Amino acid sequence: MKEMGFVDFFWKESVWLPPNMTWKDVQPTKEGIYTEFSDLLYPIPLAVIILILKHFCEKNLFKPLGMAFGIKDSKHLKPSTNDVLEKEFHAMEKSRDYSSNFSQLSRQLNMTERQIQYWLKRRKLYGKPSTLTKFCESGWRWLYYSLAFVYGLVCLWDEAWFNNIRHCWYNYPHHDVPKEIWWYYMIELGFYWSLFISQFSDVKRKDFVEMFIHHTITISLLCCSWTCNLHRAGSLVLVIHDFADIFLEFAKMAHYTKLTTLCDCIFVFFTISWIVTRLAIFPSWILYSAIVEAPQLVQMFPAYYIFNALLSVLLVLHVIWTYYILKIPYKSFVVKEKIKDSRSDSDLTESEDT
Repeated sequence: MKEMGFVDFFWKESVWLPPNMTWKDVQPTKEGIYTEFSDLLYPIPLAVIILILKHFCEKNLFKPLGMAFGIKDSKHLKPSTNDVLEKEFHAMEKSRDYSSNFSQLSRQLNMTERQIQYWLKRRKLYGKPSTLTKFCESGWRWLYYSLAFVYGLVCLWDEAWFNNIRHCWYNYPHHDVPKEIWWYYMIELGFYWSLFISQFSDVKRKDFVEMFIHHTITISLLCCSWTCNLHRAGSLVLVIHDFADIFLEFAKMAHYTKLTTLCDCIFVFFTISWIVTRLAIFPSWILYSAIVEAPQLVQMFPAYYIFNALLSVLLVLHVIWTYYILKIPYKSFVVKEKIKDSRSDSDLTESEDT
């Protein structure tokens, strides 16, 4: 008996397909197209193209726009060398405690407490991206999410599974992939690969770990759903997730340009759209159908459970981010603090952000 290799074991039909089905059973019918694992190679070079396009748009579109709104293209310079304050700065960063005894340092260094605080502030800002850089990054993401949502809506509007989600499971896995859905998947997957790559060079966010997990889960979810020909449910996940982010990035752009009233109004729309799409529609429509309705129409298989597990992790992240989002109006109206997006801003104080 021939020993099964790793590749054969990984691609066992009993893992990726419903019982009693083989890979031959999920071949295109007539001129239709079925999902193929090899398609997942296309988003890799596409991610590079998206990163080039991102750089072009930030430099030639959003940078001039930001400067037109009065945002200065200024970099944070490193303060003068001071070994004592440098040591104090690293100790504060490590402990996350910024309530140091400045009076003692003042006597030791023959500097005023205000001078010490100013030095530490400049040291903290050193190497951090400028407000204009953050405006450009938000502008690019706003542009992408806007176009992706509109394109996804156009692609799905006339599809049966958009109007009745049970069509995601009828006659599964014999689902042809419309060409526009093929491109929708490839572009979205390419974009998330570009986010995964650029997160290490973009503005550092407080939720870096959560975003790293999110990008990993999203890419895994897209790859898993494509491999299992679950593109119908996957496309629904994509279109409802792009919507709220349009308002988030637009609100941040308004914040960076100090259009406070506009920022507050857009943030209200963002909060509403986030809760409706991420905490209402996603779990009650997509997750419910995948967990409750699908087993009534499709024989279960291991990859299906992986797909549902990834959707569930995504929901957990939504709940965590909702907590951060709701802290903003709470601080603004209850604690009387200025609105600050603790979900997506860089790890700085409000004065350092602007």
